[in-house]
Amino acid sequence: MQMNEQRVAIVTGANKGLGLAVAENFVKEGKKVVFVIRNKANLEQTRQRFQQEELQKQVMFIQLDVSDINGIKSAVNEVLNEWGRIDILVNNAGIRFETPIEEIDEEEWDQVLSVNLKSTFFFSQAVIPAMKERGWGRIINMSSIGGQAGPLTSGAHYSASKAGQIALSKVFARSLAPYGITVNTVAPAAIRTPEMDKMDPAKLAQMVETIPLRRVGEPREVSDLVSYLASDTGGFTTGATFDINGGRLMR
Repeated sequence: MQMNEQRVAIVTGANKGLGLAVAENFVKEGKKVVFVIRNKANLEQTRQRFQQEELQKQVMFIQLDVSDINGIKSAVNEVLNEWGRIDILVNNAGIRFETPIEEIDEEEWDQVLSVNLKSTFFFSQAVIPAMKERGWGRIINMSSIGGQAGPLTSGAHYSASKAGQIALSKVFARSLAPYGITVNTVAPAAIRTPEMDKMDPAKLAQMVETIPLRRVGEPREVSDLVSYLASDTGGFTTGATFDINGGRLMR
C-alpha cells in the first residue's frame, strides 16, 4: 500500500491508557494516526515516543479540548488539509469523577457531559462528510460498564454520559449504514491503566475477586478489539456494544 493510500485514524485522549494503546496499535498496523490531546505537556511527552523518522510521517499531534466544537471543526480541517482523508474516528477522550449524587453541581455535570458525550456527537458529526465521500468509515465510541450497569466507582454524570454514548452509536449506525460507515461501542471495565495504578492494592485485590476471570484486562486486549472494529473484516458489525470486562457484566 502506498503512503498516500494509508487509512487515517483520529484518536481522542491519546496520551495515556486505552487511547494511547489504541493509537499505538494503529501506528503499528501502518495507519496514519492523529493523536488528539488536551494538555500541551502531555502532547509533547507523547510525541517523544515517535522519534524515528519513518514514524514521524505516520503521526500528527493536535492539542484540543474536545468540548470545544469550533476546535473540533478546525482539527478535522487540519487533518483533511494535511492528509486528504479521514477513515477512522475513536472517541476515547473522557473525564471521570466519583462525586456522590447529592454533591454534583451544575458546573461539574456540564463538564462531564461536554467532554464525554457532547464531543462524541460533534466529533462524529464533523468526520461524516469525509467518510461519506469515500463510502467507507469506522466510528468507535469508548463507553464503559458504568453506562450499562450504573456506577461501580464513578459518579452519576459519568454513567449518564457513557450510557449516552451507547445510544448515540445506535442512532449514528442506523443513519450511516447506507454509506458504508459502521459505528460501534466498546465498553471496558477493570482494564490496567494509569488510573488503576493509583488504587489501593487491597481495594484492587478486592475488585479482582469480583471478576470471573480473576484478573484485570490489559490495554492491548482493548486495542485489538478496536482494531478489529476499524478493519474491513469488521464491516458487517454496526450498532453493537462490545463488553470487555472479564465477565464482570454478562448480558
